[in-house]
Order: sequence, then C-alpha cells, then structure tokens
Amino acid sequence: MEFLIKKECFIKAISEVSHAVSIKTPIPILSGIMIVANDDSLILIGSDSDIVIEKNIPLTIDGVRVLEVYEKGTVVLSAKYLSEIVKKSPDDIHVKLNENQSVTIISNEIVTNLNGFHSEEYPNLPQVDEDGHFKIPSVELLEIIKQTAFAVSKTEARPVLTGVNMTFRDNILSCVATNTHRLAVRELALESKVNGSFIIPSKSLNELTKLINNQSGVIHIFISRSHMVFKSNNFSLFSRLIEGNYPNVSGLLPKDLKTIITLDTNLLLKGIDRACLFASESRNNNVHLEILDNTKLRISSTTAELGEIEETQSIMAITGEEGLSISLDGSFLMDALKAIKEKEVRLSFGGPMRPVLIEPSGNSSYRHLISPVRTK
Repeated sequence: MEFLIKKECFIKAISEVSHAVSIKTPIPILSGIMIVANDDSLILIGSDSDIVIEKNIPLTIDGVRVLEVYEKGTVVLSAKYLSEIVKKSPDDIHVKLNENQSVTIISNEIVTNLNGFHSEEYPNLPQVDEDGHFKIPSVELLEIIKQTAFAVSKTEARPVLTGVNMTFRDNILSCVATNTHRLAVRELALESKVNGSFIIPSKSLNELTKLINNQSGVIHIFISRSHMVFKSNNFSLFSRLIEGNYPNVSGLLPKDLKTIITLDTNLLLKGIDRACLFASESRNNNVHLEILDNTKLRISSTTAELGEIEETQSIMAITGEEGLSISLDGSFLMDALKAIKEKEVRLSFGGPMRPVLIEPSGNSSYRHLISPVRTK
C-alpha cells in the first residue's frame, strides 16, 4: 500500500472516524483506524463494535486533486498516534506500508515509522439487507435528530430510553424520545417500503449530525435486525440497535386542553434563558409561568440565596380558561424552544399539574411535552 494525500483532507477524515474509536477498548485492534487504499479512493474505518464510521476519500474533491494511490493495500494504525503524527506534519502526507505491517509516514523531510495491526483481525462491517432501505434529504434528517435526540434519558436504568425510537408505518416516519419527564415527537411523510419500530442510540445519531454537517443531498438508510446504516456519497455510519420494546407514548399527548396561548418563539426563549439565571441554582431548575389578564405571560424564578427575576411578555393569541399558573424545568423548556424554527410557538395547558404541550404554531409535525414541577 502506498499513497500521497493532502494533509487537511487526511486530518478531517481521521477526525471523523476517530469519533467511533474507543481508546480504552479491551480489544486492541479497535483502538486503531483501518485504512484501505483502492485505485480510485481511500477508505478510513473506525469502530467500537457498537458504532462504525466509514469515510470515503475520492481522488478529487470539487475538481481539486487530493489523493494519489500508487499501490493498493490495507493496514490498521493506532488512531491516537496517526492523528497526532498527521496534525504535526508540515505538508502533504506520503504513506507506505512495509512488509512487517509497519508504515512509513513522510511529510517534507520528516520521516515517521508507525507499527500497525494485521488488517485481517479487524471486525467485518455489519451485513444489511440492500432491499430494506429508504432515502431522506440530509437536511430533514438533521432537523429530525436535533428535534428529538436531546430528550432521551441520560441514565442506563432503562436502556431503551437512551435511544430515539424510529417507527415506519404507512409512509410516515415517526421519531420519539423521552426520559419520562419530557417527550419529543417528530413526524415526516416519506416514501418507504420499510415497516417496523427500531431504537437507535442517541450517541450514534449525535455522531451522524457531525458527519452530515448541513451538507446537501440525500442519506440512504438501510435496516437489518440488529443494525441501522446511514450512507451518503462520502461516509457511512453503522449503528447497533438497542434491543427491547419502546413504551407506547401515543396516549401521553393530551387531548383535554383547557388553555392555549401563542407567543413569539425567540422572545419566549430569551425570557426563559434569563429566568434560568436564578433557576439553575435551585434543585429543580424551576421557572414559573403565569397568565395575567389573558394578555400577558409572567415569567419568573426565585432562590432564597440570590433573589428573584421576573418579566412579562405579550400573548399573541389565547383561547380557553383564564388565570393559569404552572412551574416547569427551565432547561427542558429551553431545549424544546431551541428545536422550533418557526417564529411563533403554541403552549397548550391541561391544568397546573398536567404536562404542557409545546409545538410550532401551524405545524403539528413536531410536538414536545414537559411535565410540571411540584413547587411544594
């Protein structure tokens, strides 16, 4: 194996696949990156057995030559040391595999020899059914992840809740995340022959957002019994699915709503952010909301040690009962508002001790539910 590659291009690819590499793995070869040199591309693969990231580097990018492959071959090199060597190299990187699985890395007058692993010992990529797949615009997939993944549970007490539940049925993709105190639901109509319910670890989806990075085009999604694979023109991410049954949350979305108000999304977000200045110092991060005279919303928080902060904002529209007062976790509320791109947001209340439904005004494809906080 022998190739010459632009330093910046190599660094970027190493960084992306390194997100799937575990330095503290009990399997030494998984601390490495597998490099495969083909006639027309260079492939880098990183894996921790639960997630695999494969990066494809073509000979040219945007008409600029970034890679020259002189000889095909495969090797596995330490992700940590390969990354450091390339970062500290002054110019383009020349890599050559020697007979004893060591690699010579040359940049200008700097020569480094790095011992590698035998590539035959590296785990094979998971097999997926090429027929069981669908495609989705990358921009929409990115939006779906950002609107749901933050709501997963951060503890392993119930493993299924640490992932996002993707359900495919009747050409509708429904994504759900919950930690039992809040619930995020996002739906999207798309053409798909896939039917079923799958739980994807939030870690995998967060890594996927870094790879997509607002790029245009489509992502092809392949599903098997144990894995879900996301593929674009220049990368693939293989994620192991979480086993188990996701709870049925359809009945949690409230139907008996007593008060509905419409507010300016950005103004409300800034108001909650200010209230969280004091709320973050309290045990429950409480922010108090109160409807005044059907025209104003008072936002406040207080701590005995620091004091209190409050402000009022104009209600753009209101229907239902008057005089509602409720306390919510301020950070949960901010997360929900940050995920809304529309200018106006609708808050629906079933009562002071019932969950609050938050959704963009005029768009029911994204809904967020937050349970109130008991103040006494």
